[in-house]
Amino acid sequence: MIIFDTLSGEKKPLLIPESGKLKLFVCGPTVYDLAHIGNGRTYAAFDSIIRYLRSQKIKVFYLQNITDIDDKIINRAKEEKKYPETIANFYTKAYKQDMKELRVDSVNKYAKATSYIRQIVKQIQALIDKGVAYKIESEGYYFDISKFPDYGKLSHRTLEQAEDSVSRIDDAINKRNKGDFCLWKFEKQGEPSWKTPLGSGRPGWHIEDTAITEYFFGPQYDIHGGGIDLKFPHHEAEIAQQESASGKKPMVKLWMHAGHLLVNGAKMAKSAGNFITIRDFLKTHSPTLFRYLVVSHHYRSPLDYSDKLAEQTKNSISNLRQFIGKLRLVRKKESGKLDIAALLKKSEAVFHAAMADDFNTPEALAALFGVVNAVNPEIWSLSQKEAEMVADWLLARLQTLGVELKFPHIPFKIRGLVKQRMLLRNNQQFVPADVLRKEVEELGYIVDDTPVGPLILKK
Repeated sequence: MIIFDTLSGEKKPLLIPESGKLKLFVCGPTVYDLAHIGNGRTYAAFDSIIRYLRSQKIKVFYLQNITDIDDKIINRAKEEKKYPETIANFYTKAYKQDMKELRVDSVNKYAKATSYIRQIVKQIQALIDKGVAYKIESEGYYFDISKFPDYGKLSHRTLEQAEDSVSRIDDAINKRNKGDFCLWKFEKQGEPSWKTPLGSGRPGWHIEDTAITEYFFGPQYDIHGGGIDLKFPHHEAEIAQQESASGKKPMVKLWMHAGHLLVNGAKMAKSAGNFITIRDFLKTHSPTLFRYLVVSHHYRSPLDYSDKLAEQTKNSISNLRQFIGKLRLVRKKESGKLDIAALLKKSEAVFHAAMADDFNTPEALAALFGVVNAVNPEIWSLSQKEAEMVADWLLARLQTLGVELKFPHIPFKIRGLVKQRMLLRNNQQFVPADVLRKEVEELGYIVDDTPVGPLILKK
C-alpha cells in the first residue's frame, strides 16, 4: 500500500510499526460555529480511509483534537453575550452530532485542548529551554521561526515566504520575525485563562495539537492528516514545535491532506452566499449521498459541489439501489451464463489495487460499476445464489467505503396498491393501472416493472 506524502511530494509505502498499530492524527474543528460541508468532506474522506485500513486487519488508533479555546470562540461568546465555554460546549456537541449523522464513527479519541493545558505548558517550557521560544511582555510566548532552519519544508516556502502569512493569535508588534507564532497568550480581562508556571493565560492555536499528539503518541508517529488549507501555517508550525521540542525528526512518517471543497467553483464564504453547513445539506440530501459524493472524488482532489453534482450523485445511488433491488427479486435455481465467482474475484483485485494506490476511491467505485455493467444485461439469467453473491459483494464494498445503501421497509398500503395495479395490468386495464402508479409515486415510491414482478423502491 502506497500513500502520497505531502512533505516529500512522493508516494511512499505504508509501513506498519512493530506494535502492529498505526497512530494517526487528524486536525479537528475549532468549535465556534456549525461545521460546513468542507469540514465534512475532510472527515468523511479520512473515515473512509480508516474504514478501509481496518477492513484489511490493520489496527489504527485515530486521534482528533477539538480546539475549544481560541479567539474565534471568544469573539463569538462576546457577540452572543455568553461564556466562551458555553459556546465551545454547544458547538462541540453539534459537531459530534453532525459526524454521527454522516456516519463518521472511526475516531478513537476526541481530545479537547482545554483538557491538556498541563501538556501544552510542558511542551512550551521545553521550547523555552531549547532557546527557540521567547517572551514578549504583556503579550505572551512566541516561537522564533529563525531558530528552526527547516521551517517551510512542508509547504515548500523559504523563510522569507513563510513570513508572508499571519496566523491566529500572532499579531504582537514586538515579534522578532513577522512569521513568529504565539505559543501562550497572557491573560486579558474577560478572557478564559489558566494559572501556570508560564503565567496566567491560554494556549495558542498550533501548540495544542503537538502537545496532544506527544501525550498520546510520543514525539514521532505514523500519519498526520487534515485539510489542505491547514498545510501552512498550521502544520508547518506543528513540525517546528515538535521537532524543536524533542530533537527528533521526522515528526511523522506521512503527511496526508484532503483537497479543497468549492461550491459552484468558488471558495465557501457566508458573504458569497455559498456557505453550506452540514445541517443545511442534510435538510435536503441524505448522509448516503454525501458519503458517495466524497468517495467519488479522490481525497486529494478538489471537489466542486453544485446542485447538478448532487443530482448526478443521486442518480448514481439510485441506479445502484435499483440494480441491487432487482438482484433480490431473482429466484432461479439454475446458474446463468456468467462465471460470477470469477467476475467477483477479478473485480475484488481491482478494488483493492485502487485502494492500495493512495486510497483511489473513484477507481474503487469504478470496479463496482464494472460488475454492475457486466451483470446487468444477464441479470435475469442468474441463479438466486449468484444474485445474492453479487448483491452482498457490492453492499460490502460500499460499506467499506462508508456508503450505506438502505432498503427501507415498504409499507403494507404501498404493497397493496402495487398488487392491485398488477392485477389491473394483467387484465389489460392499463388506464386505471397508471392511476394507481401515480398514486404510489405521490406517496414517495417508484415502481419498476421487471420480468419477475414489480420492484418497489422509496424515492
